[in-house]
Parts: sequence; structure tokens; C-alpha cells
Amino acid sequence: MNLSHEEEENSLSLSKFESMLKTNKVLFFDSEEFEDIILHYLDTGKINLAKKALKLGLEQHPRSTGLKLVQVELLVFDDKLDLAERLLNELYALEPTNEEIYIQKANIYSKRDEHQKAVDLLKIALKYTDDYADVYSLIGMEYLFMDNLELAKENFIKCLEEDTEDHSALYNVVYCFDFLDQNLEAIDFLNSFIDRNPYSEVAWHQLGRQYYAIKDYEGALRAFDYATLIDEHFLGAFLEKAKCLERLKRYEEAIACYNMTMELDDPTSYALLRVGKCHEKLGEHEKALKFYLKTVHEDPLLDKAWIAITDFYIRRKNHQKALYYVNKALGIDNENKLYWKRYAVINKALGFHEEAEEGYRKAVEFGDYQLDTWLFWTDTLQFLGEFDTAINTLLQASEYFPEEYEIEYRLAGLYFMQNEHDKGIFHLSNGLRHNFKNHTILEEQFPVIWDLRIVQEAIDKQRKKK
Repeated sequence: MNLSHEEEENSLSLSKFESMLKTNKVLFFDSEEFEDIILHYLDTGKINLAKKALKLGLEQHPRSTGLKLVQVELLVFDDKLDLAERLLNELYALEPTNEEIYIQKANIYSKRDEHQKAVDLLKIALKYTDDYADVYSLIGMEYLFMDNLELAKENFIKCLEEDTEDHSALYNVVYCFDFLDQNLEAIDFLNSFIDRNPYSEVAWHQLGRQYYAIKDYEGALRAFDYATLIDEHFLGAFLEKAKCLERLKRYEEAIACYNMTMELDDPTSYALLRVGKCHEKLGEHEKALKFYLKTVHEDPLLDKAWIAITDFYIRRKNHQKALYYVNKALGIDNENKLYWKRYAVINKALGFHEEAEEGYRKAVEFGDYQLDTWLFWTDTLQFLGEFDTAINTLLQASEYFPEEYEIEYRLAGLYFMQNEHDKGIFHLSNGLRHNFKNHTILEEQFPVIWDLRIVQEAIDKQRKKK
């Protein structure tokens, strides 16, 4: 491993400091060495060692501004903001043109949620700094805290103009474009950035994501291709490239791409599942099933994997196998609405109506408020002769779908079945008003009451209004 001269010196200082701690001998370091040692410990989360180094540093260099600024950083870290501010004011009196004083003051204001004051101080720091990129990035972050995405974006772009290698600024710019729903503007920006920095794999990757968002899958694929050519270990770009190939129905190439992600890192449940889906699209059912089973083995909590296996068997009308797997899934998570809905559908297909009713009921209980779930549930209750429960369930559903003709016609039929003709007419009239064309639902669902004179008169009356 080739270390730069500076890195080598830092490494030697660190070794010297750590051996000093072991032997209890006091050795001399210059103030910059102490700063580097302290910052290293801060970066690696060894706060106690950072404080020990700071204490020794200030004993050896009591007038060092650099060490006092590091002391401010530690005070801010410990939330001793007033103490940090007092120390900064003392330093300001000595060095009013030191940009780090303004940056640290801004950090304190930021901690106090006074972000505009932080920005004002950072703008002063810009007058004295040589590191414009860092200060623009800090200003961008303050605007993000204030939810001012336009100004945040502007400052992250200025940061990138100073330092094209600042990947976090690039991600932040794209985040702002995304948040503002400016995909086309993001594409323009990234293309111009790439013109100046053609080997930025991060920019190519982000460009691909923008094309993907606007459903330009060919453009996205081209961008991800460049990202993976520049960095052949770029896992995220291979994954996105595979998703594009799937969208373009190029399933064999997609599988190769997902396989590449699994070579670069441990197989993820997502990649295994997608490979299964691609095999299924290619009609390679045995391979598809093998990957679905690998997915649930890898991540038993991934509901999409259990659903993929269950749906695989439902599509093949193998309801016994489908029931076996949905029961396994429910054994792991019995509050999953997607599992309960399938449990209901499978039991209905097998003619187990009581189990189907339980499935629909549990699906709704755990948050599935889709219209078809309510309707299948009430149709099952009707089949079981539980008319009162069916009516109450439909009335509950009508709160979510207040003008839904399918609910109104069913309520009408159920009330007529219960000989509550006034309520039946009320809901029949609603259904006819909302959707006259589909009034034959009543005949399909309730053939017994279809020929009632009161029903036919209501239908004729509405037909004449048409």
C-alpha cells in the first residue's frame, strides 16, 4: 500500500502518541501533529482519546489557535454550545480573518436551529477561505435544513465547480433535483457535468437514474453501461442496469447483470428474486422456482418472495402448493395483508369458503382497503348466508367508496333478501344513479330478487330518465 508523504507522517505521529500513552512518558509534538491526531480520533469515534490528546496538546501549546478550534469542535460535540461560543469570541478577537472561526460559529447556530444565521456566517467565511468547495457544501446543507431546495442546489453546484470529485455534493445536487421533480433539469445538469468530467462514474450512474425515472430505459441503460465501464466493481450501477434490461424485456442480459452483482458481493434477496422473475418471464419455470426458494432462504421476512412463490403456484392452478406456501408465510408474519388476501383467494378456489372469509376479513383488518377485497369478502359472507354481517361490512366499505355502484347494488340485494324493501330501494336507486349500465350485477348476484316487481319498477323508472 503506497501512502503519501503526509499520510506516512500522520501514521508515525499516531504510533508515537499511542506508544507514549502506553509508557506514560511525555513526548513533544508540534501543534499541527496534535490537531491531526485529535481529528483522527474524532473521525474514528474514539472521543476519549481525542480529549486526552487535546489536553496534552493544550499543555504543550497553550496559545495554538488550531488546537483551540479543535477544542471548540469537541465542546460542540458535547453540546456545550455556550462554552464553545465564548471560546470562539476570544479567538475572533485574536484572529478576525480566520475562516474556521466563522465555520465553527455557523455550526453552533446550526445546532440551535438558527440556520439563516449559520448561512450568514458561512458567507463571511467565503471571504477568507481557500477551500470554497467545503464552505459552499456547508451552506448547501444549511439550506437543506431550511427546506430551501433551490438555494441548496445552487450552492452544491458551486461546490462542484470548485471540486468535481466531491461525490457527496453531487449526490446532494441530484437529491435536490429529485425532490423538486426536476428530472429533465437534472439530466441537463448531469450531461454538462459529464462533458467536463467524462470519467465520473457517479455522474453517469446518477444520469442513468434520472433517465430511468422518466422511463427512458435506453438512455438509462447507456448511462449505466458507462458507469460500469469506468468502475467494473460498481455494484449499484450493475443493479440499476439489470433493472433497465428487465424493463426492456431483455431478460437473459438482465440475469447476467444480476449475477454480476452477486459476484461482486454476497447475493441479496432482491437480486435473487429478480433473477427468479426473469426466468419466469422466459418460461423457465423450474429455474424461477429455484431462485424464489433461494430468496426466502436468504430473507424469510421478505414478503415479495413468499408472494412470488404463492403466485407462481396460483398461476399454475396448483392451489394446494400455493396454500402450503402462504401458510408458511403466515407462520412468519401473520399480520401481513398481502398474505391474508392470497390465503382468501386460494381457499375460495379450493371451495373452503369459511377460510376464505377469514382471509378477506384479516386482510382488511391489517389494512387492505381495496374495493375488490371488500367485495370478495361480502360475496363470501353472502354465500355463507351471513347477510347481516355482509350488510355491515358493505356499509363500512361505503365509507371508503361513498359512490361505488358495486357496493350499492349489493346492499340493495341484501336488504331485499332481508325483506327490508325501503332500504333496498334506497340503495338500488343509488346504484342506478351512479351506474345504470351495470345494473345486471343485481341479477348475477341476487337472481332470487331480480324478478320482484318493486325491483323492475325501479329499474324502468330510472331507464325512462335516461
